[in-house]
Amino acid sequence: MKRERRVVETEEERSRRLSTVAQRGQDRRVEETEEQRNSRLSGMAQRGQERRAEETEEQRNRRLAVMGQRSQQRRAVETEEQRKENTFWGERNVYVSDNICKKN
Repeated sequence: MKRERRVVETEEERSRRLSTVAQRGQDRRVEETEEQRNSRLSGMAQRGQERRAEETEEQRNRRLAVMGQRSQQRRAVETEEQRKENTFWGERNVYVSDNICKKN
């Protein structure tokens, strides 16, 4: 029944429905506890790992190519101030990561 209704919905109706669904999700996340948030994010990470474990070489290459394109697009529109900030945090994260690796 729902599936049939969605087939004939207009683009405007579809947009409104998806906006409502997104808003409900956002409202739910605002109310969640830290434990619930951690659980939700852990589940998302687990599903992502499972999906990546099952993907073919071709799918992996396509996913990585899309990631690269999005990264290029982000860099193309970032301001000089954002570029400085992103460079700072990137270098800091490498430094922290190197120190963590040296401790182990």
